[in-house]
Amino acid sequence: MTAHASPPPRVPGGLSRRARCFVHTHGLRVPAPEIRPHRDQWLKCGIPAAEIDRVTDFQERWGGIALPPAPAYEGGPRILNADTPEGSVSDGWWFSAGDGRVSMAYGFVIGPGGEFGIHAEHWTPLHASIDGWVESLALAHHAAYWARSITKIVGDAVDALDLEGFEPVPEVQGMTDNWWRGTDSLIAVYRGEADCLTAPQCRTAHVYSGLDDWGLRGG
Repeated sequence: MTAHASPPPRVPGGLSRRARCFVHTHGLRVPAPEIRPHRDQWLKCGIPAAEIDRVTDFQERWGGIALPPAPAYEGGPRILNADTPEGSVSDGWWFSAGDGRVSMAYGFVIGPGGEFGIHAEHWTPLHASIDGWVESLALAHHAAYWARSITKIVGDAVDALDLEGFEPVPEVQGMTDNWWRGTDSLIAVYRGEADCLTAPQCRTAHVYSGLDDWGLRGG
């Protein structure tokens, strides 16, 4: 029997050129469960129709897409997939963004406002949308390829980083996490685990140095 490779995924709209190329070149799409057959049952369970629509839209756009691992959060979701919304009218609703690659103390979720983040003892939004998370993945892959050196910083040293002259990278839609662009370097700051798990020692930053203009932007 001849094995057939999974085709590259249809790239969701709205991403930067760099991220579109990343998803098309390095991603694949596997069959994903459909949400629509569960709609009536979820309505009977008290889940608002608007929340079911959010899950359906996510699954149709991103469900089944597998991307290379992130440099933090033990790689992030293995395959993007939505699941049953959880929450309440007063507190808001969350749904799974996909299972982790390894056993983790938290799960990856889409928050009440569409944010991508992690949830354990409490909710920590990392990026303002799943698009921001994918943009961050694409930028990490791009920067790691073009940088002359990569330095990892942990703990209190992260707060001591001198970001004067740097500007935030807008497409990653950073919240708890963010990317910063300087004249010849990029800095990724990951504070999500520290916030979610109340573990300040988990703060990390990756400094990608020696980048030319293409390395800084890549599209």
